[in-house]
Amino acid sequence: MVQFSDIPVVRHVGYIEVNTAFQNDVSPLKVDLIYGTFKSEDGSNYILPVVKRAENMVVNDTLSHDYLSPAGIESFSKLACRLLLGDIENLWNDGKVFGIQSIGGTGALKIGAEFLAQHMNCTTVYYPDPSWEMHGSIFSFSGFQKKIQYRYMNRETIEIDFEGFCEDISNASVDSVVILHACGHNPSGLDLSKEQWRTVAEIMKERKLIPFFDIAYQGIASGDIEEDTWAVRHFHSEGIEFLCAQSFSKMFTIYNERVGNLMIVQKSGHNIESLKIHFERIIRSIYSSPPNHGARTILQILSNPKLYDEWSSSFKAIAARIIELRKALRKALEEEVAFKKWNHITDQKGMFIFLNLTDSQVEYLRNFHHIYMINCGRVNVSGLNFTNISYVAKAINDTLRKNI
Repeated sequence: MVQFSDIPVVRHVGYIEVNTAFQNDVSPLKVDLIYGTFKSEDGSNYILPVVKRAENMVVNDTLSHDYLSPAGIESFSKLACRLLLGDIENLWNDGKVFGIQSIGGTGALKIGAEFLAQHMNCTTVYYPDPSWEMHGSIFSFSGFQKKIQYRYMNRETIEIDFEGFCEDISNASVDSVVILHACGHNPSGLDLSKEQWRTVAEIMKERKLIPFFDIAYQGIASGDIEEDTWAVRHFHSEGIEFLCAQSFSKMFTIYNERVGNLMIVQKSGHNIESLKIHFERIIRSIYSSPPNHGARTILQILSNPKLYDEWSSSFKAIAARIIELRKALRKALEEEVAFKKWNHITDQKGMFIFLNLTDSQVEYLRNFHHIYMINCGRVNVSGLNFTNISYVAKAINDTLRKNI
């Protein structure tokens, strides 16, 4: 089995090599003629501003030097990883846990897929059926030759097909990558129990598979930030090496800022600097460096206890509202469509309700009732409210009674 410690050791070259040396130089006399930064009165580094309104007064003070690093803002990544694993101070210092700032969760998946293909010679990826539609595409474009969907949901009962899931990954070849939704499974809304996660972890250890967690809804699934990371923390406690793609689009409602993080957990941190260089080279070849402002906003919240408490407490309100919307939709559908069972709506959790409609039914809802959802019948709960639920239920009833 390939491990992170087996990756060939490399060193910085070119711009990154020189810039790293500059950053590590503690001399007060150092001069940056690479990117042209200067130090302001508050000690911050800036790119040379275009406009000055007065002597020593920087107008465009948002051009922080931090964004020049392909790996992004290290302090942001550290706090992002802490959200997943709790106290990581020693793990971070030992190089057993580190993070790479990315352009959203999609960017984290792409960086991880490229790394696994290029440096760990991985060619096969397993992902759930159903799953987020981009999982297969991202790994395919990164050179994975085999994309296999493992059974996750029984479409007849709309329940987790755990037996099928375990059978499929038990037959996976060594070094296959397995994508796991840590919480708030997209699109089914069905999450594994803790006991089921324990079983999955044992199978993956025995089969020497590479877990790649995708977590985009931390805090939203259960209303508890730590509870939603239970699977990630369990795999770590079992001594399993893995990757985890974090998206902050939903957690902080900043879709357009594209803030994400890729966490890497390894058994030994002796080669961490070399691993970081491998990731930085991948990033440089795709988009050079991640954006600055969204990550800095999140950094402020995560590093300020008062802001953090205010932010984390909001998830309880979000989860409570989602639960009430689920109950209301289930009640409305049971009244309108009595010939079907709708218990799965309240059994599921997180942002999505899986209605298991056909493509034709989804198209009919769109064309005749002006209700829009993706083809599998996944409903984003945030699109519902207590005013439109009755209309949606009646439209679904009309659709299901049509022979389409």
